[in-house]
Amino acid sequence: MSEVRVETLSKFYGPTKALEDVTLTFPDGGFFGLLGPSGSGKTTLLRAIAGFVQPDRGRIFIGDQPVEHVAVEDRNIGMVFQNYALFPNMTVAENIGFGLEVRRIPAVDRSRRVSEVLELVQLGPLGTRKPSELSGGQRQRVAMARAIVTRPRVLLLDEPLSALDRALRVEMQIELKRIQREVGITTIFVTHDQEEALTLSDEIGILKEGRLVRHGPPRAVYDDPQDPFTARFLGEANILAGTPESGGLRLADGTLLPGVSGQSIALRPETLTASLDEPTTPHRIYARLVQRIFSGAMGTCILDWQGQSLKLTAPDRALGQLPETGGPMVWLSWPASAALPLRDPP
Repeated sequence: MSEVRVETLSKFYGPTKALEDVTLTFPDGGFFGLLGPSGSGKTTLLRAIAGFVQPDRGRIFIGDQPVEHVAVEDRNIGMVFQNYALFPNMTVAENIGFGLEVRRIPAVDRSRRVSEVLELVQLGPLGTRKPSELSGGQRQRVAMARAIVTRPRVLLLDEPLSALDRALRVEMQIELKRIQREVGITTIFVTHDQEEALTLSDEIGILKEGRLVRHGPPRAVYDDPQDPFTARFLGEANILAGTPESGGLRLADGTLLPGVSGQSIALRPETLTASLDEPTTPHRIYARLVQRIFSGAMGTCILDWQGQSLKLTAPDRALGQLPETGGPMVWLSWPASAALPLRDPP
């Protein structure tokens, strides 16, 4: 397989910057997720690697080979699109074997490789069916099988699970990770689903307005977002801003958070504790409970602090002392280590 590397990659559509000076390495054999809001450039980056988009400047390498001027069909890349793009008049086996036939692989070898990949995606008995006779999850597996049967150097996935309902999407995340691990192929996938990216990826990259703003292992990025956009985009975050002082960060209500540097911090909703009793920690604020929401095992509290909406999530039983309806003032506290410093103001 192969490492993929892009260097100062840029693509412009008139005045619109689809990509701007993106430099990123996709490790050999790894599973890399690209995240970002609509128009952030993630699909443009994927299509540039595939060869469907010609960058205005920058380099693209697969292994040590520069490919920005190499034709799509010569890059040896497998790709799975959002709509799977299966041929409705062909059987499952014919769909999977189409790329091998185009490459003039002998029929005996083609049949063997199709059988092998059908077993890999756990569709062995379904080779004679048509796509219309399959479930959404099965069609997604056929698309995966067709992409990897040609033994590409790199696999590109463009929102591969977005057409599935939530329960099936979660199931297919597990299957997708299993298949990628068994094949060991360098995989780059685009998704708008943050949870999906955290579940599947060895590394993630977050794009905003064509620029790469943060990348790294999912847990590292989640626990150290560094800027308000990343903090809010990857998961949920309460942003508290104030005035830096020698002793810490002075908030708008006069509270001093000791040991905090910079102008703002991010607090994940799951790191907060709500109590009617005043806590002993200095890392606390006094807020009004607006609403307590029951969602089964987990509960959510919406609070108002200085006109700013804050969110807390916790096991519902841990919120038992709080009233079901809003109104009372409560203390919100958190461990000092839960305050994630941000380099930019919100």
